[in-house]
Amino acid sequence: IPRLLAKLDDATLSSRTAALPAGHPLYVYAGRALTARGLPLPRPYDRGTGWQASTTRPPADSDGYRPPLKLALLLPTGSIGSAVRDGFMTAYYADTRRRPELHAYDTAQGAVAAYAKAVQDGNDFVVGPLTREDVAALLAQPELTVPVLALNRGASPPPSGSASFSMAPEDEGIAAAQRMLGKNLRRAIAITGSDDVAKRALAAFRDAYAQRGGEVTGEVVLSGAGPDYGASLKQALASAGDRYDAVFLALKAAPARLVATQLPTAGFRAVPRVSTALILSGGGTPRLDQELDGIEYPELTWLLRPFAGLPDAAGMGAKLASTRGGGARLYAFGADAYRLSAYLESLALKPDASVRGATGELRLDGFGNIQRTPDWAVFSGGRTRPAGDGALELQPARQDVPRPGH
Repeated sequence: IPRLLAKLDDATLSSRTAALPAGHPLYVYAGRALTARGLPLPRPYDRGTGWQASTTRPPADSDGYRPPLKLALLLPTGSIGSAVRDGFMTAYYADTRRRPELHAYDTAQGAVAAYAKAVQDGNDFVVGPLTREDVAALLAQPELTVPVLALNRGASPPPSGSASFSMAPEDEGIAAAQRMLGKNLRRAIAITGSDDVAKRALAAFRDAYAQRGGEVTGEVVLSGAGPDYGASLKQALASAGDRYDAVFLALKAAPARLVATQLPTAGFRAVPRVSTALILSGGGTPRLDQELDGIEYPELTWLLRPFAGLPDAAGMGAKLASTRGGGARLYAFGADAYRLSAYLESLALKPDASVRGATGELRLDGFGNIQRTPDWAVFSGGRTRPAGDGALELQPARQDVPRPGH
């Protein structure tokens, strides 16, 4: 369906989507295609009655803010759960408007049992659980009597009234495809790792890119620690020939550095390079990361500029252990989970509603998934800075700002 919709021009897609009758199953796909192109929805998604919040809640504010009365937070113990919890609680205590009564539940004994206890205790909204396994188990239940904002995606879509919010690698692959297509870069060579995260990002990138007329003309999956990837890179280049105007990367920092230095000697032209945030894994040393200069990747808003309700990201790791390394991303994710709990009804009932979050611009699609449009950063002098909105860079820029935590 997405591939067929991709063949329509903007005007045809908009008019035919508007002409679909209410409740037509194609509308959720057409609506997602419109949003990907930056076009407005003709009407809200048909989500059923489950999205109307309890009438016992006070009316929504003018901006759609309508938090639950009693909110349950379902998270596991351990470092990952702690980072999400700290971000959630920071946003909760920074909220100057009416806040819900908050109760926390440990999912160590199972998410289904924790959810049942939250319902028994009278909570009218649940945030969590966090792991893919727990989310899948909870969404597999025949009925969820209290709506849920799951902090991952399961095998099945959430029921009406509930939603899924995640930081999945698939989302970054899609974001990279949209970034390239938005700059009219329609032919790319993909260079990725062999790990599961890279594979998932590549599959999503390839699909999203093709849906809008993009073409992966060469592809190589790197395995091993290198250091010489020349033969593999030349193989991908031979497949593409001269048919490429960008390079897509889904690599950790160490192999990405090696690839960046070997692209010219392998015969690659100087074209824009777009990566997923996987490139941050194992990075953070400016002296080494200078090899990554000019590469763009999707970044969280909070890690690039001040964000209302959260402390400055720079040096946060020294103040709060849970935000060190990758914990900073989970911290921002937790903060947005709290924000979404108050705006979910507005996102569901208004066709083009969005919320500016610490992780990016947040919207709700017709399948019940929170869609995140990230900000973009670029490596410069081994550090990262906000990327401009113009053409993707071919040469490293030199207006450096330190990456938060380094």
